[in-house]
Amino acid sequence: MEIFSLTFSESFMAMFVRLAICLLVNWIIVDRLYYRKSHRRDFYFTFMLISLAIFLLVFFMIFVLEDLKAKTSIGIGIGLFGIFSIMRYRTDSMPVREMTYLFVIVALSVVNAIASSVSLLEILATNAILILAIWLCEVYLKQDPTKLIQYDRIELILPERRAELIADLQARLGIKIDKVEVGSIDFLRDMAILKVHYKGDFTDPQVEQKMKLNAADFSSVNDDA
Repeated sequence: MEIFSLTFSESFMAMFVRLAICLLVNWIIVDRLYYRKSHRRDFYFTFMLISLAIFLLVFFMIFVLEDLKAKTSIGIGIGLFGIFSIMRYRTDSMPVREMTYLFVIVALSVVNAIASSVSLLEILATNAILILAIWLCEVYLKQDPTKLIQYDRIELILPERRAELIADLQARLGIKIDKVEVGSIDFLRDMAILKVHYKGDFTDPQVEQKMKLNAADFSSVNDDA
């Protein structure tokens, strides 16, 4: 019985075409759409390697199970459950935008890996539709950058003194502020958590998320902010 083979199967050779498409499309999404705005090299590294790993995992999971005459559908279901479970396997919390891109990268890798029964044109069209959707969202659903700030002049958080609050923040930070939302208030330390919506480049995208205030510190945002 032949245990090892030094030849490539037709399925394996055809896999390289879909792999090239998958990596190219994910590179366009990560480099041209995601990285241009965030400049986060850590997530750039993560997205590209996850794309490659997920594609190869799904490809071999499908074709090896078929060769072994196993229950392919059950194997795929278990495999996909494990794939999407990795989104919870992280040490630091991931921002919503990065989480969305991670889901897109994983989904595209899975789609390209299992699309063996569709034509090359259909694969390209599917990937193009998703790239177009991401581009439209990035262009037409832009959000102004925000930052959480611990603020000491607690007397200025009153709604009637909002203009003074914004003027003080603009003088201290040197940025154009559009809106300020008041969150948690600590009267013992005379401190409040403010969410500042501003224009321009103020934060360093390379700074780790764990160095920012925890989301739990910003709660009970006033509706009249």
